[in-house]
Amino acid sequence: MIIADQHLVKKMNQKLILNEIIKNAPISKAKISAITGLNKSTISSQVSSLIKGNIIFEIGRGTSSGGRRPIMLMFNKNAGYAIGVDIGVNYINVILSDLEGYISYSCYQDLEETSFAGMREALFTMIKTAMAHIPDSYYSLIGIGIGVPGFVDYDHQVVFTPNTKWNAINLQRIVQDEFNVPVFIENEANAGAYGEKNFGHAKNYENLIYVSVNIGIGIGIIINNQLYRGTKGFSGEMGHMSIDFSGPRCNCGNRGCWEMYASERSVTTSLTETKKMTHFSCEKITELVNQNDIETLNALENFGFFLGIGLTNILNTFDPEIIILRNDLIESHPIILKSIQNTITSRTYREQSDSCKFVISKLGKDSTALGASSIVIKNFLDNFSITD
Repeated sequence: MIIADQHLVKKMNQKLILNEIIKNAPISKAKISAITGLNKSTISSQVSSLIKGNIIFEIGRGTSSGGRRPIMLMFNKNAGYAIGVDIGVNYINVILSDLEGYISYSCYQDLEETSFAGMREALFTMIKTAMAHIPDSYYSLIGIGIGVPGFVDYDHQVVFTPNTKWNAINLQRIVQDEFNVPVFIENEANAGAYGEKNFGHAKNYENLIYVSVNIGIGIGIIINNQLYRGTKGFSGEMGHMSIDFSGPRCNCGNRGCWEMYASERSVTTSLTETKKMTHFSCEKITELVNQNDIETLNALENFGFFLGIGLTNILNTFDPEIIILRNDLIESHPIILKSIQNTITSRTYREQSDSCKFVISKLGKDSTALGASSIVIKNFLDNFSITD
């Protein structure tokens, strides 16, 4: 029992020291001792173990504050690499990042075949391509994180995806069996919120909402710096809140869902009807906007209006410090964000709307994939241990 307790204490001390090096590098052992309160012999022993494990390294001597110049320690961000994946309804985005989230490789592919078999084939090919770009490193690939557009429980199981042709698939096991590394599955909006919290606009905010607008709408919720996932892991599916009780039936089974009026699909459906064309890409919409096409401008105004309706409900419910919007059209056309802000301002108290910032995602299309990669990195570092 005593031996077990000593082992646990050593492991906890090692994690504490590693965290301080990650946050404050370059840093000396004396500085770590001052921050953590650990004695110098404990720090020296644990630092030696961490150097042995290639997770930190020495970079020479720093500035002296009296006496010998201290040896400075750095986190080895290239000790291993993580793959992050964003599986959309009709696309896959894959990134390869180091342990600090720097993206060294990325690839994006539209999906013509949205069945699970078609998606899996494209996914495996893209992951293998990303793996081929991993530099020589001590731990190589530490895991794969995947964001999916649907309900994901606490066991990383995909329970329901309203807008795809595949459900109740054990994606985690399928990918683990293929690549033999830890695999983490998360809702794509949750992963996006996690990415923005770690690397984007939300670094300095404790309470935020991340809104992902694609074919559907999902939100990621962070409260007091913690990702809120609900009782079963299904929180954030606010794309399926009703804003029209007698509206059209959604794929989820409900009627008048927010995403029926405020998703990218709602814009393209509207333009298909008015312009009598069969396909609208973001590029085509931009072309029409540049031509001052009235029908297209009206469609984008309506898009912003209905987004604003749902965002007003979110603002009233959560009172966040910041709401981050992720969508190609919003990022390309300021008219949409202006319409959103006008709608919210007209439907909330001034003090309420003024207290919340509305911003466009800093990470863009990589937010979910980078968030998924961050989940892998966190798991690796939280469980990292080098024993003597």
